[in-house]
Amino acid sequence: MVGDPLPADLAGAVARAGFPPIVYFNEVDSTNDAALSLAADGAPEFTAVLADLQRAGRGRRGRPWYSPPGAGMYLSAVVRAQGLDMRVPLVTLAAGVAVAEAVLELSGLPVELKWPNDVVIGRPWRKVAGILCEATALGTAQGAVVVGMGVNLLRAAYPPEVADRATSLDAECDRAVVLADLVVACLQRLRDGVALLRADRAGEVLDRWRARGRAGLDAAPVRWHDDRGLCRGIAYGLADDGALLVRYDGQQERLIAGDVVWEMLSRV
Repeated sequence: MVGDPLPADLAGAVARAGFPPIVYFNEVDSTNDAALSLAADGAPEFTAVLADLQRAGRGRRGRPWYSPPGAGMYLSAVVRAQGLDMRVPLVTLAAGVAVAEAVLELSGLPVELKWPNDVVIGRPWRKVAGILCEATALGTAQGAVVVGMGVNLLRAAYPPEVADRATSLDAECDRAVVLADLVVACLQRLRDGVALLRADRAGEVLDRWRARGRAGLDAAPVRWHDDRGLCRGIAYGLADDGALLVRYDGQQERLIAGDVVWEMLSRV
């Protein structure tokens, strides 16, 4: 796959950090789609795709991810499934920790995690970043998870109609965050998190996620829809397999997918 010339600062930073060269596009339909193609072609682990603009970026549950030029970090990385086994679903949580910790380091912002895959800040929560993990060829030698990471660097990274629910690094702090630094910081922390999962130290990843996601896990009122219709309960924890633990109608429930709204924390 042939991309466009990678800016020199990015090329140097990625090489010094020991990662494969980034495949860069001035514009692309989706960095996740490009990374999935590279994974299928045998690209080494932590091969990454970065774009200045996505024409068809997407988030969780197929929602569009607004990706105008120069306004965000649109990055997708290949994580090989070998050695992860039943811990593959935890890659999403490891990625959330990676992005949150990278943003904290570079901006100083007290960002939090919202289950399962958002980086948020403030009250009510405003979304700074999102993660989309997509698996391919699991159970084969080519098995991989592509980790898509989108971070809003500038206010232009999101459309006006979601401005009350989204924010950007430049809107929240007066410290400039350099794209090259953010890319490398996210990749380094993702690499560290995946290494912990492979070393059977998933508990450390989960504890770091819980520390950043505490507000949404500490007796927080939530609602969601399932085959029973609208349900309301209390979120109180994160299970070791990444499920959200809630109390509903006097019983413990495990939510593993779907849209959950935090009634006291989210603006809806």
